[in-house]
Amino acid sequence: MSIISKIMETVVQAMPDKKPDRLIHQKKYIGQAINRVDGQLKVTGEAKFSAEYELDNICYAALAYSSIAKGKIKKLNLSAAQNAEGVITIITHENSLKLNKPVLFDPSGRSRGSAAMDIDILKDENIYWNGQPIAIVVADTQEQAEHAATLIAVEYKEGKSTLSFDANKSKAKTPSKVMMEPAEIKIGDAEKELKHAAHSTDNFYHTPRYNHNAIEPHATIAAFKEDGRLVVFDSTQGLYGVTRTVAGVFSMKPDEVQAVAPFVGGGFGGKGSVWFNTMLCVLAAKQTGRPVKLNLSREGVFRIIGGCTPSEQRVAIGADENGKFVSIVHSGITATTEHNNFPEQFSFPIRHLYASKSFYIGQKALNLDTVANTFMRAPGESIGTFAIESAIDELAYKMNMDPVELRRINEPAKDPTKETEFSSRHLIEAYQRGAKKFRWKHLPPKSQRDGEWLIGQGIATAFYPVYRFPATVKISLFADGTAIVKAAAHEMGMGTATVQLQHSADRFGLPIEKVSFQYGNSDLPEASFAGGSNQTVSVAAGISSAAEKVLEEFFKLASKNKNSPLHNLKFEDVEAKNGGLFSKNDSTKGETYIDILKEAGKGFIEAEATSDMPLEIQKYSMGSQGAQFCEVRVNEVTGEVRVIRWVGSFDTGRILNPKTATSQFRGGIVMGIGMALTEETFFDERNGRIMNPSLAEYHVPVNADVPNIEIIYNDIPDEHTPLGAHGIGEIGITGTAAAIANAIFNATGKRIRSLPVTLDKLL
Repeated sequence: MSIISKIMETVVQAMPDKKPDRLIHQKKYIGQAINRVDGQLKVTGEAKFSAEYELDNICYAALAYSSIAKGKIKKLNLSAAQNAEGVITIITHENSLKLNKPVLFDPSGRSRGSAAMDIDILKDENIYWNGQPIAIVVADTQEQAEHAATLIAVEYKEGKSTLSFDANKSKAKTPSKVMMEPAEIKIGDAEKELKHAAHSTDNFYHTPRYNHNAIEPHATIAAFKEDGRLVVFDSTQGLYGVTRTVAGVFSMKPDEVQAVAPFVGGGFGGKGSVWFNTMLCVLAAKQTGRPVKLNLSREGVFRIIGGCTPSEQRVAIGADENGKFVSIVHSGITATTEHNNFPEQFSFPIRHLYASKSFYIGQKALNLDTVANTFMRAPGESIGTFAIESAIDELAYKMNMDPVELRRINEPAKDPTKETEFSSRHLIEAYQRGAKKFRWKHLPPKSQRDGEWLIGQGIATAFYPVYRFPATVKISLFADGTAIVKAAAHEMGMGTATVQLQHSADRFGLPIEKVSFQYGNSDLPEASFAGGSNQTVSVAAGISSAAEKVLEEFFKLASKNKNSPLHNLKFEDVEAKNGGLFSKNDSTKGETYIDILKEAGKGFIEAEATSDMPLEIQKYSMGSQGAQFCEVRVNEVTGEVRVIRWVGSFDTGRILNPKTATSQFRGGIVMGIGMALTEETFFDERNGRIMNPSLAEYHVPVNADVPNIEIIYNDIPDEHTPLGAHGIGEIGITGTAAAIANAIFNATGKRIRSLPVTLDKLL
């Protein structure tokens, strides 16, 4: 740690805590299971997604993809494609406008771009991965563009590529940082303690490549207005990431680019960065002078949108006679590419979950010639918890100890690697409540049977960090008693608009039907991107800051009026409720917003504010935790696995809307079932081709694969976060794969350390 970092850490630790949010325990709209405000729009088809906007004179684009992993284009034969019906133009490196290199996403927030890859777009003949776009075909219809793209003939000069993860592991290197955290942590001598431990386990765990398959494939419409301003309808999790990245590539100012995305049909990290499809669509619009629509096919998403890296993880745990951990080793390798910077953070959960006398935590990254990997469904934490939670289960069975009890006795009082206080942590309570709901019993392997079916139960800990980023919000409160809240936030199905309406109504003491929320447009104030489960608390902090300014302005107006009941009070003596400002000590003493504006002769009061920096994350160890309880049946004859019962018990601060929260938890668990049992990207290491780029061959869970999933939660507010809440979008998937693998072991006695758990591994 540098001297400056040490000084900053000391300053932050010495800073006094902010007062807890005044709404932290209030129960009016916050905490209610209110229906999604956009639900009717979606089920009736009125909600417009990126590909559904209608523009005059629009044309359609399709991409042609490389079929080699590395090398150069020797010759392009476009004649058949150019002569195909309806083709307007074909753009390749030979006739493309020369564009600037896109700026990569930077987790520090200092970047002026959000690109997934920093390769120059159609700059030259170089090929960097199998599936790279080599041409964009623009035609009068979608079908014509797609057909013409198949007619492009290419000759390549192949270069030497690095494609095999296993064959090249020795080339992996330790990155300087992993998502702004050190790549290695050493506390004590973990290997020595492991060697002399009374009980130990030491194994390798493997996870495969996974690919994104949101219900809405990536889609973009780009159109230049007469004044030169660009409008981009884009399925994105980061509106301002789009404006800044596109502006940089096309030598424009960010405010000359408008990004629109009120509804996104699933993102899960795959739409968190800006990919080639967005920039190529803009390029086509610029070169044709017409609006262009580019919808990626399902196969196209596999070709140019990255997913989760393969990983190899070593987990070794040593414990004393009583089960107290004396050594934890969690190290391993993930893959990335030379044209992005994302060594997936599988080692993050173990930094915060269990107490131990010694630690060695380390990550290495291996560069391969593939499409760039990216954020995918709790990136790092999902694959990391599979390894560590499987290992703890192994140790528990070696010691003949209940896996719940082993976790309980190793619960830390402080963060085990940062040595800071937890802002809020009630994991043991989550385990106790979950065990009771699930009717947990620790039984020996292969002790339960129903005919051909072996039955088993498994558990695992869920973990995801708490993130918050500054967010800017504008609020207008009008003379008719209505309020409009504006922020460039995103709605991907998680209930953003609903929860922030609940929050805003409580913040101003207004009926919820009097408040509206505008979002999904970069012309609105900059909120945070929707990723890392941060958006709810980030936007909530922005609303709190803007609301405070609005309320202060109302109080100033009222206090100037000698006839106002608020005249002789101080701002800290009043509170917002019942549609106005009222004395905290005398609820009959106050005025409504309508009356204050009427007396002042004003039509509205408006304020914009940006929330403060998230220094609380540096001062405290902040995370969400949970306990995953799973029951499976495994057919002894066929190896078929069925998940038949699930209880997820979570500790994630205050629950703002039980209906949307339960949906989030449950959805994460469903994705975890896919991760454990069915999902795997088949990658041909001879040529770098993804071989199953469709939902016919890349298997995600369907209704028949998913049991009734019961969700419970502690609902204990964290006094150091906005509204006492934590983000919950990603924690549901963490621990899920381990719980399933552990249940399979309990059923069969077979320990599976490589995902997915397919039939061949159980026969």
